[in-house]
Amino acid sequence: MVFMPPRHSKSQSITETLPSWYLGKYPNKRVIEVSYASSLAEKFGRRNRAKIEEFGKEIFNIRIDERQGSVTDWALHNHSGGMLSVGVGGSITGEGADLLIIDDPIKNRQEAESITYRNRLWDEWEDTLSTRLQKGAKVILILTRWHEDDLAGRLLEKEQEKWTVLSIPAIAESRNDPLNREIGRGLWVEHYGQNYYEDKKKFSSARSWLSLWQQKPSSDIGNIFKRNWFQHYDVLPNWEQFDQIITSWDMAFDNTTNKSSFVVGQIWGKIDGDKYLIDQVRAQMNFLETKKAFVVFHHKYESILRNSGFKKSIPKLVEKKANGPAIISSLKNEISGIIPINPQGSKETRAEAISPEFQSGNVYIPNPKIQSWVYDYIDELASFPSGKHNDQVDTTSQALEYFFTKQKKVMGGKIKRV
Repeated sequence: MVFMPPRHSKSQSITETLPSWYLGKYPNKRVIEVSYASSLAEKFGRRNRAKIEEFGKEIFNIRIDERQGSVTDWALHNHSGGMLSVGVGGSITGEGADLLIIDDPIKNRQEAESITYRNRLWDEWEDTLSTRLQKGAKVILILTRWHEDDLAGRLLEKEQEKWTVLSIPAIAESRNDPLNREIGRGLWVEHYGQNYYEDKKKFSSARSWLSLWQQKPSSDIGNIFKRNWFQHYDVLPNWEQFDQIITSWDMAFDNTTNKSSFVVGQIWGKIDGDKYLIDQVRAQMNFLETKKAFVVFHHKYESILRNSGFKKSIPKLVEKKANGPAIISSLKNEISGIIPINPQGSKETRAEAISPEFQSGNVYIPNPKIQSWVYDYIDELASFPSGKHNDQVDTTSQALEYFFTKQKKVMGGKIKRV
């Protein structure tokens, strides 16, 4: 499976080129190509045929059989190989495939949102396409991830072990980027420029950015945290309005081989019953990088709060797992107010405990058009617990649970969640 953003030459690199090369190497093999529309399939068939007409004789000593030479269904002269190109639902009865390429089976958001169309596409796979595969056949599915329940999503849910997935996001977001890009670098900067990707992230909706551009579709509703629960602010209240301000940290293990683990630090403020996520740092870091990030984050907001006249102490919550104890030990004499937190219960239990804060509209986060990291924050919470990451969920749970516990103590233990 190949997942890439729109207009990044995935079809040109694979569907318009691979079949002709494949047939040059294996002239007795059959290729079937399927796209959302017959017109698109026709284009792919025509361009592969043209490549063989231009280069086939010279490179592979093959040529088109003129007796079967339409652009959508052509064969090789004196060989049994050839290529058939059809739209979804097109007739391939009686045909076999040694190589099946499914390229962009979903045309637009309307089709992606239609359960009827997604079911139709799945039926096409189960009843037709998968039945055309020869022994040892190869299948390549190329698409932009419009929806978590698309063809790729269903196939990975049912038979993930059969597939190799190459997912290339528009902006690199981890150290294990398939192209070894630096975190934050766009996919095709040489063509579009870096600002193109920054603008796409800024002006796209959170869902569109994460699905179309980052290849991380998730439920449009959400699981424990519903998407319509997230409240945004454009301007943060004045610092002196906050009753309390805290920072919350979730540390990763100091293991450079674990490239999926993130360190997250957040700063939160509370005004009466409302909680504000003010800022966040999130990155893959080793111990020394984590320690430096903690110190820099502390000094940044210590200076801001001191200059604003905020006089109250700032508790710094650090989960006592992974690198947490080492950070606490190394910084407790340098930075005051570090509080070790030993989480109780499972991640899911802790998330469910603080989810009513979001549901009631008492949690405010920055507008993602102002702070672009909020896109990933929303997606992680809405995808939890089935998503890939949970570090931002853990850090948020820790912060809001602390606020709740402090409020409960102030009110003599009388407050309770419903």
